[in-house]
Parts: sequence; structure tokens; C-alpha cells
Amino acid sequence: MKTVSDELLDELMGIMREAAAGEILPRFRSVTSDTIRAKTAADDIVTDADISSERMISERLKARLPGITIIGEEAVSEDAAILANLADAELAAIIDPVDGTWHFAHGTPMFGSILAIVAGGETIAGIIHYPVLGDFLVARPGQGAWHVAADGARTRLSVAMPTPVNEMHGFIPLHMFAPETRAELAPRVLKFLRVTTWRCSAWEYRMLATGAMSFCLNDSLKPWDHAAGVLIHSEAGGYAATMTGEVYRPRMTQGHLLTAPSFASWTDVRKALSQ
Repeated sequence: MKTVSDELLDELMGIMREAAAGEILPRFRSVTSDTIRAKTAADDIVTDADISSERMISERLKARLPGITIIGEEAVSEDAAILANLADAELAAIIDPVDGTWHFAHGTPMFGSILAIVAGGETIAGIIHYPVLGDFLVARPGQGAWHVAADGARTRLSVAMPTPVNEMHGFIPLHMFAPETRAELAPRVLKFLRVTTWRCSAWEYRMLATGAMSFCLNDSLKPWDHAAGVLIHSEAGGYAATMTGEVYRPRMTQGHLLTAPSFASWTDVRKALSQ
């Protein structure tokens, strides 16, 4: 399997910093109605920052890694056929240029940029950048998950310690599930100490990988939301699989993804949400 060197990882982080400085932050808190468009629903939106930063990151990656397949959230939104390119790609980059666009568009800083490098169907680098803070979460297989501060200082990440279900804090975006599934899940979330949603995978994976939250159940498998985050979470010691028990792969598009601190915790959470 191909690997991402320290040098390349630093270059990829540099590309994300450049996009944040040049395309994202100058537009933050200056979003107007003519720079926001709805996509699949009134609250599923895209801004000029999403489009311009994805274009910039894509161009930089193509120049640095000739022949790489680019799977960008906004490009797929315009042409869904692009997503199929991931299945056969020898090397691919999966980009969510502004994850948490709803927050970005409404002037709150809970957004991030997500990049996953995938080789042969496996994520070989996961990078999440937080433009307002200037820091990152990064991971490569077998090398642990790390917080990289704005000044370059690195701290190894660890998921939460396993606890009983009634002491767990987690994320479940109930509003995004189909009505019949939502009705089944709603009373079951009362089994946990606290359940919420932050409408931003970049920040939810941050809370999971740093041990602030225990679990997350997702309603869909969009690769730009999960390919990087699952690797970071796994390298921080966590476990992720669909509710039917399939271990997550970036090519997967069907199922509900559940992440937890360990396989035993995953089993406990799955049981609580299934009964």
C-alpha cells in the first residue's frame, strides 16, 4: 500500500492553510444572500467559499500528485457521476472544502476543511483543518492520530475511556434520518447521558478523537464526511462500523455509520440503539 511521507503530509497541510487564508477566511462573516445557494434542501447550502476553496485545493493536489483522482463534495453535487470514480482510483483525494457550511454561512466558527488521501480503497492520510483556530487533526495508518497546533506543536490523541451506556455522551443527527427511523431512535437516545448534533463532521470527529464525546451515529455515508475522520478516530483508538457490522471503507455509500471508543463500546451502543 502507498504511504504518505512526513514531507507530503506537511505539503498537504500547507495546501489547506493556503486555501483557508486565501479563499475561506476572507469570506467568513461576510457571507451575503447572493453568495449562498441551496443544494438538496433549504438548510443544505453552498457558498462561494466552498466552491473557490475546493477548486484551489484540487488544482494544488493535481500539480503535486499528477494523475490523482479528485472527489470533491461540491463537484459531486454538480455531477454525481464523479463519485463513481472513487471505486477504481489508484490514488484519490476526497475533499470537503468547508464542512459545516451552515455554521460558516451564519457567522459561527464551527466549521473545518477535510482532506482524505485514498490508495486502493484505503485511507492513507486523514487531515482536518480548523481555519479559525489554525490547527489540525492528522493521521496515517499505524502512526497514531495527532493534534497539530497552529505553532506546529503535536499532541497524540486518544478517544474516550469506555463507560456504561448511561454515562455516554454522543452525537446523533435525528433530524437527518428518515421519519420512520427517527421515530424509532428518538426514545432510545434517552438511554444515554447526553445526545446532540453539531451539524459538522469536522468538529464531531474532533470531539470523538480527543475523548470529549464517546460515540456518533451518522445517517449517511458520504466519503468527504467520513474517510478522514474514521482514520483519525481509529488511530486514536476508536472503532467504527455500520450498524450491520461492516467495517467502514471510503467507497461505501449505504448504511448508518456508528463510531465508539472500542469494539465492546460499539456493541453496547448498537444494542442500546437497536432495542
